[in-house]
Amino acid sequence: MSLFQLRQTVLLLITATIWGLSFVAQSVGMNHVGPFTFTASRMFLGALVLLPFVLWNRSRLAASNPAEHARRTSPAYMKMLLLGGAACGLCLFGGESLQQFGLVHDTEVGKAGFITALYIVLVPMIGLALGRRTGWLVWAAVAVAIGGLWFLCVPPEGFSVRLGDLYTLLCAFVFSLHILVISHFVTKVNGVELACGQFVCGSIIASAAVLIAESPTIEGLQGALLPILWAGIMSNGIAYTLQIVGQRGMNETVASLIMSLESAIAVIAGWLLLGEVLSQRELFGCVLMAGAVVLAQLPAPKSRRSGKD
Repeated sequence: MSLFQLRQTVLLLITATIWGLSFVAQSVGMNHVGPFTFTASRMFLGALVLLPFVLWNRSRLAASNPAEHARRTSPAYMKMLLLGGAACGLCLFGGESLQQFGLVHDTEVGKAGFITALYIVLVPMIGLALGRRTGWLVWAAVAVAIGGLWFLCVPPEGFSVRLGDLYTLLCAFVFSLHILVISHFVTKVNGVELACGQFVCGSIIASAAVLIAESPTIEGLQGALLPILWAGIMSNGIAYTLQIVGQRGMNETVASLIMSLESAIAVIAGWLLLGEVLSQRELFGCVLMAGAVVLAQLPAPKSRRSGKD
């Protein structure tokens, strides 16, 4: 693994860690506000966290690198940034809102983590439909990771499929699109600016949905304040930005495998910080998922040439 790949992997691992701690906050927040209100609030906070940094970085570029500043203020760049922000923001709004609806309809946190992480299968499948090939070693890692997720998140007796689970499955599909859209735009515009753009666009879409479908109250927002702050600052402002920066130059499927560790991290954090019991079944699932991430990043064996030269 190169130093660049190691750095990108670490960034995505930090992303997965923050996301793994966010499921509980999202579930608690649903006791006080609706799904669109929670999504709009966290996206607005994400934009608020990043906007000062984007403006500061632009002013710094104007003094230190006029050529790069001119490129980032050109009509072509701004058009690409707006297009990327809108596409990523729409996907993020859809994924986060569907995930919240799943939690509202009593999908357990563990089950929600398992179904959401099915994007590790959907990303390479959608990639195939778009003409992107994935090596057999990565497909093997995906299969191992799915097994790990099953042992980690699903109780021995299994689970029945309910309405909330269907919302969460749709959420996994939309998050798969989000990963692929990021991979397309992150090589064309600055990653932090793209992250800020997606939060601005996503918060506008989510706010419109709030006006149409929900009537939030001051009391409800006060009750959900801490979950919103965590989801907005840590999950959106920091983790989703690290996702965009970390995905740059990474294979989408490998990136999705690393980020799917959020489920394992959530279970381990509950064991270490909250004293929750970590069963042998869950521990085995964590080991499988960690092994899948390592397997996905191994160099593919070179095929031998047959016949005479």
